[in-house]
Amino acid sequence: MPISSFGISSSTILAEHVWEHLDYEEGIQAAEICFDFLKPGGYIRCAVPDAFFPDEVYQSIVKIGGPGPLDHPAASHKIVHSYTSIISMFESAGFKVKLLEYCDDEGQFHYEYWDETQGFIYRSKRFDHRNQDGKLGCVSIIVDAIKPNP
Repeated sequence: MPISSFGISSSTILAEHVWEHLDYEEGIQAAEICFDFLKPGGYIRCAVPDAFFPDEVYQSIVKIGGPGPLDHPAASHKIVHSYTSIISMFESAGFKVKLLEYCDDEGQFHYEYWDETQGFIYRSKRFDHRNQDGKLGCVSIIVDAIKPNP
């Protein structure tokens, strides 16, 4: 029985740097659970490390298994998503996906303005302290995965 059958529902779920700790299939399962919790028109604002961000230091930090010690936050990374894999994962769970920030296959950064009052993501173009003077030091793939209205 879906969770929503119990009267539990939400219009927004915020997940900043969570889904990279799940492998692809686990990510679909988690998205399906969230789908049940969301009201129609609700969404998950999700941010994950970007596989196409062209920075070697960044990639060595976010890689699967992380850069070293087991107590490093990235030590439990199971996937580094590209914009295509995150779209596919959420679409497999029934969502429509809107890309807000991401790097394409060529490493070119794309940005669409999003309202931080609707789900604040620190590791983003506008808010991460490592992004200064027009130079990107840290980015995320940021998407809104939207539960369609019936």
